[in-house]
Amino acid sequence: MAAAHPNWVLLAYRLPREPSTPRVTIWRKLRRLGVVQLIDGLVALPADARTKEQLEWIADEVLEAGGEATLWLGRPGSIADERRLAAAMAASVAAEYQAVLAGVKDVSRGAGSSGRRSLRHLERELQRISRRDFFPPPEREAARAAVRRLAADLEEVAP
Repeated sequence: MAAAHPNWVLLAYRLPREPSTPRVTIWRKLRRLGVVQLIDGLVALPADARTKEQLEWIADEVLEAGGEATLWLGRPGSIADERRLAAAMAASVAAEYQAVLAGVKDVSRGAGSSGRRSLRHLERELQRISRRDFFPPPEREAARAAVRRLAADLEEVAP
């Protein structure tokens, strides 16, 4: 895996244990962004304007919840470290693409509107995953192709 993102944005944060709601909310937001957790309270994303801004918003939420947050820009100490981060991020989204592939298999071809509804859900899921797919695994193209084939199959069935 090539070093496509030489700079990373890191968020170091700490939240009070109670109440737990802000901790859970922030962790869910971080997961939706696709962060890689380096250690407890330290997460990273490849740096670009969008990821930096998103982590800035989360840092603000941490502060509003009575916690501490600091953003850093940096580089892994070696290419091997960066490859390890990229591989962890790719493995995470690969599992999600596998779930899309399983969803395609589960959709019955003659399901009518139910099949089309499932197709729309799978298409939205692909969009959601692609927003945090910084290091695309091979499963990405397989999932996209499977959803395209499903769409074509459903078109053939629909009058």
